[in-house]
Amino acid sequence: MEYRQLGKSGLKVPALSFGAGTFGGSGPLFSHWGDTDAREARRIIEICLEDGVNLFDTADVYSNGASEEILGAALEGVRDQALISTKLGLPTGGGPLDGGTSRLRLVRGVEAALKRLRTDHIDLLQLHAFDAFTPVEEVLSALDDLVRSGKVLYVGASNFSGWQLMKSLAVADAHGWPRYVANQAYYSLVGRDYEHELMPLGIDQGVGALVWSPLGWGRLTGKIRRGQPLPAVSRLHETADIGPPVDDEKLYAVVDVLDEIAAETGRTLPQISINWLLRRPTVSSVIVGARNEEQLRQNLGAVGWSLTPDQVARLDAVSAVTPPYPHYPYWREGGFQQVNPPPV
Repeated sequence: MEYRQLGKSGLKVPALSFGAGTFGGSGPLFSHWGDTDAREARRIIEICLEDGVNLFDTADVYSNGASEEILGAALEGVRDQALISTKLGLPTGGGPLDGGTSRLRLVRGVEAALKRLRTDHIDLLQLHAFDAFTPVEEVLSALDDLVRSGKVLYVGASNFSGWQLMKSLAVADAHGWPRYVANQAYYSLVGRDYEHELMPLGIDQGVGALVWSPLGWGRLTGKIRRGQPLPAVSRLHETADIGPPVDDEKLYAVVDVLDEIAAETGRTLPQISINWLLRRPTVSSVIVGARNEEQLRQNLGAVGWSLTPDQVARLDAVSAVTPPYPHYPYWREGGFQQVNPPPV
């Protein structure tokens, strides 16, 4: 397993990390992801650690905390070999104190997560969303206290816009508070919006990307093809409107090229899709999930080999999108590129 620096921090993370969203399997969304119990989770973690995948990502909202509970139980005895990343900030209930990233919510949320995870510290705490109702200074001051207490080691963001992330970094620098070293963001061959604002920001500010949903919300598994109905078993039946939108024709065109490269390499479509992501600027780790051992081993096959420059170029071309203003004129006109080149 290749290990990479997480942004400008001293923390090294594996190129592939494991997303524990399949642990627990309760609720209207996560029941469609998977229902891995503690015994199965233990086996998955054993396989991950054997292959060098030592970063495990979860969140307090995953199956109403069950994901953290199962992960914590499965890591007993091997906690010192693992890095735990969890997130908070999305609502966990309907009460006024059940969401956001106020000082109260952060302190209570971390204490609750530590109990569920059966640990005394969280290696990487990421805010699951920007909280527009809480001053950035309050958020970062609370995170500083949590880091100084040793309950949190590194901090990051998730689902922030470019200005929200940059404002947070500027305020952290002004006060000497911990900077976000990670940005957990959606990025895939059928979802390249990350490249418009967040990738250039990550390059400039030293923020590493932890990529979620690298298969485009399950669309790049090879099971969805032109002229065919959705497979009988697919989470897209219930969750297509929740995940990132994808144009059908764009998806089919990308799958066609993936099929060509699969024939050339003997690799699966998911392996090729993930391998492409691992070559992109700022990507520190790609988060993969698995319902079972077979699926996990398939995903782990995304590393240890490389696409050829020609194969990368073909995937780049078929998945390319026109950047929105103001990026489009900057990247399109040669004169603008001299002073503001594209990051890729």
